Amino acid sequence: MAQPQSGSISPLTSALAAAGAGAAVIGALAASGRLEIGPALGGALLVMGLGWLVGQRADAARALPAPAVEAEPGRSAPPPYASLVNALPDPVLVIAAHEPDDLAGRRFVLVNDAAREFLRIQNDAGLLVTVIRDPEVLEAVDIALFGGRSAEAVYEMGGSQDRVWRASAKPLDAAPNGDRRALLVLRDETDIRRAERTRADFLANASHELRTPLASLSGFIETLRGHARTDEKARDKFLAIMQAQAERMSRLIDDLLSLSRIELNEHIAPQGEVDLALAVMDVVDSLGPLAADKGVRLEADLPAAGTAISVGDRDQIVQVIQNLIDNGLKYSPSGGAVRIVLESGLTAEAAVASRNPLASRMSLLTPDHGHDLYGVIRVSDSGPGLAREHLPRLTERFYRVEGQKSGDRSGTGLGLAIVKHIMNRHRGGLAIESQEGAGATFTAYFPLISAVQATPRAAAPIVVTKVS
Repeated sequence: MAQPQSGSISPLTSALAAAGAGAAVIGALAASGRLEIGPALGGALLVMGLGWLVGQRADAARALPAPAVEAEPGRSAPPPYASLVNALPDPVLVIAAHEPDDLAGRRFVLVNDAAREFLRIQNDAGLLVTVIRDPEVLEAVDIALFGGRSAEAVYEMGGSQDRVWRASAKPLDAAPNGDRRALLVLRDETDIRRAERTRADFLANASHELRTPLASLSGFIETLRGHARTDEKARDKFLAIMQAQAERMSRLIDDLLSLSRIELNEHIAPQGEVDLALAVMDVVDSLGPLAADKGVRLEADLPAAGTAISVGDRDQIVQVIQNLIDNGLKYSPSGGAVRIVLESGLTAEAAVASRNPLASRMSLLTPDHGHDLYGVIRVSDSGPGLAREHLPRLTERFYRVEGQKSGDRSGTGLGLAIVKHIMNRHRGGLAIESQEGAGATFTAYFPLISAVQATPRAAAPIVVTKVS
């Protein structure tokens, strides 16, 4: 750029002196009271002059050449607005197409970082159908490309996490080569949908399951106020039944609230670290008195602490172990045993491998994306076992096997449903193996932290703990 000669006046300087500076000087004099045109008008002239100057400097800055951006090896140079697009939290794609009849011509030409992570896109450009195959989303894109108007669609992803996205397509200006272009934005609505469904499920389940105990309580209260008012023996019997019904309603509400909380965050993976061996020991210690009262032994076969570290929420993992062991205690007769075994470093195939060739086996939950190694917890009881036809429905809400007696403590029918949803949130798996007359074994397996992070803190042999 040629430099101006000494003593010359540039066009920008001349314009500033003629307009911007003049307005600024007049405004300053009037605002200070030295020029009688009113402080308000003077202030307006001052602001106008300064705003004009800022605008001229911005125009001059835009006229300067943009700095060169070096592209990564094997990738094209990013556009100047790439950092802005990548900062957006929602997945964003720019779609281009030439002819409506060319179905293979719909291709993405720009994606942000959120879209790369969500759709697992490796390249800067490619066919749209290779990353999104939902017909409704593709139709919305076509409406924006060739219909010239905005369109929306619900993008429901399959799998265990059951994510729901809102796909919004809007038309853009045509490209210089004549290609039609559209903007596709995906917004996660999983939380909203889960909240709506959880509220509806809670109301439906609570109203259905609470109706029977409430009717029972109402009947006993009416009886006690009538002819059984003076019958001390009948009164004690009815009050004991009423207390049991009230306790069952309390457990039912607690389990429904717990299940609702778990379902709301089911698609969000936990971040903490949990020592599975210590978690099992805590549950065995807490359930020891209950097992002793029923005459059932608790046998825990565990590795050393620090050899099975999982990524997870400790309270929820403890709840899984407690529900499985408590389920075994309910159906094991007096003199029987509930055995808990923890194994570390198994693959998913080894975790669900059959231990009894005579037993029926079924996977109740399989992780969408397999990990290398898992920590496997097996809980075996000495109960009557389950027929094969009951296995697929064990994790349904309020499902109970007819003819099975659970002792003095009746369950709510939500324990295994809670276990399944917690395992799903932890990206783990759940399986059952059962033989009629020979008990059942539930297997829950959690993904382990990498071997580098999960270095054992102690090198102790396998320990056996028995509580009777």
